[in-house]
Amino acid sequence: MLSYTLLLSWAWLTIGGEISKGEISLHQPKVTLSGGSVVSGVVDHDYSSVRQFLGVPYAQPPVGELRWEAPRANRLPRSVDATAYGRSCTQFLGTTANVFNRDVLEFNIGNINSTGEDCLTLSVWTPRHAKKLPVVVFFYGGGWYTGGQEMPYQIPTQWVQRTKDLVVVVPNSRGNIFGFPNARGVNDQNLGLLDQRLAVEWVRDNIKDFGGDSHKITIWGQSSGAEAVDMYNYAWHKDPIVNGLIMDSGTAFIEDGSGPKYSNFSYVASQVGCGSTGSAMKELACMKKVDAATLEKFIEDNYNGGSTPSLAFGPSADEKVVFSNYTDRVRQGKLTKVPAIIGVNKEDGNVFAPYNSSGPDETISELWFLQLFLCTSYKTAKLRAAAGIPTFRYLYAGNFSNVAPRPWMGAYHSSELPLLFGTHSNFRGPPTKYEIAVSKAMQDAWRSFADSPRHGLGHKWPQFTPRRDVVRWFGDKGTVARNGVGDLKMYEDQCR
Repeated sequence: MLSYTLLLSWAWLTIGGEISKGEISLHQPKVTLSGGSVVSGVVDHDYSSVRQFLGVPYAQPPVGELRWEAPRANRLPRSVDATAYGRSCTQFLGTTANVFNRDVLEFNIGNINSTGEDCLTLSVWTPRHAKKLPVVVFFYGGGWYTGGQEMPYQIPTQWVQRTKDLVVVVPNSRGNIFGFPNARGVNDQNLGLLDQRLAVEWVRDNIKDFGGDSHKITIWGQSSGAEAVDMYNYAWHKDPIVNGLIMDSGTAFIEDGSGPKYSNFSYVASQVGCGSTGSAMKELACMKKVDAATLEKFIEDNYNGGSTPSLAFGPSADEKVVFSNYTDRVRQGKLTKVPAIIGVNKEDGNVFAPYNSSGPDETISELWFLQLFLCTSYKTAKLRAAAGIPTFRYLYAGNFSNVAPRPWMGAYHSSELPLLFGTHSNFRGPPTKYEIAVSKAMQDAWRSFADSPRHGLGHKWPQFTPRRDVVRWFGDKGTVARNGVGDLKMYEDQCR
């Protein structure tokens, strides 16, 4: 059976499209950070209530001798131009046909040509005149291989424009062999997760200058980004910084990673002229001198050609940032005690199953939904609830033709994101009134949770407890939002 990392990479390594942007204002909003740097952003005429500060460096460029090193905080210059996105982290295009490169290109970064190692930036979207607002830091998905700040469906301008009481931050982080090398001689294997931690520290130290409240930070992730949120939950439980967690279709209990220890990195090394170096340190030193494009191209050709060994690069257990037994971590109390929203999409599994014009293989689709998403999220919720940690469950069931253009797609993996970011109206026709209502309900719930993770959801969304299996359903059968278990019960009974 294919690893989850390879399945996710298959689903996400797709052809990117160009970003559709409104007219940019000549007026530049400026923010002066406590360290003295002046950050200049932009305002889009179509969303004039939102200040956008794009591509702000939060770490030193991880290039040269800093490749495969833990991220290092940087000192910003006196003047920072944050009027355009920086590079997305090094990634490549896959050629395997799937819904993300046939039907919904908007989940891909808008400019695949603008990628590179010098990518550790973040972007901030904040209302005009913001002051001490709750902050959501979003970790994008992409199977640990792809993603970035400029994916058209995942740009939060419209969400911030609508609410005017929320700050959203999206950091880049390293992926693939650059973020998860699993290599001999490397001190830290899970560099992409360390990138995210440093980004959160940057937000803690600077977000007040953008109108955010450093005491109201929630980290939210989707797919592998949700796994990263949960891994963060265990890795930094003594100093979490954050006050809330949101996990869409992913938790730390999903079993994936980089394959056999060190083997993939060493295999790549052997194919790019670094295979006869003799020692781990010499292998690493040699690999640091190989051009990033050469490494990327080799892995791309391996992936697209179906070569063996299949090269998966994802988180690996180091017992510092990623752990081999999360059940024990919960039982030992070695996780944050902050509240969490945990959920799945009703058809999360269908993008991982073979499909034709009439739809996917339903048996395989259901198997992936059960094994990858529902059972892992259910297990996470049960363990947290048994430990007395506030936990809220949801299921997204929306089926809207402008987001799901094929009749069988339904609430496929990632399809909740356009409704949350408010971008569902941007492509393939206008939304229905029902779709708008579901979008607003989800946006408002996420925002209320960020403002007060323990109490913000109120009585409308009760906590999941060992004695009360309650799930908040969004977009199901004409209902905007309701509570219940319903059809999930027969699936939960199959979870071990």
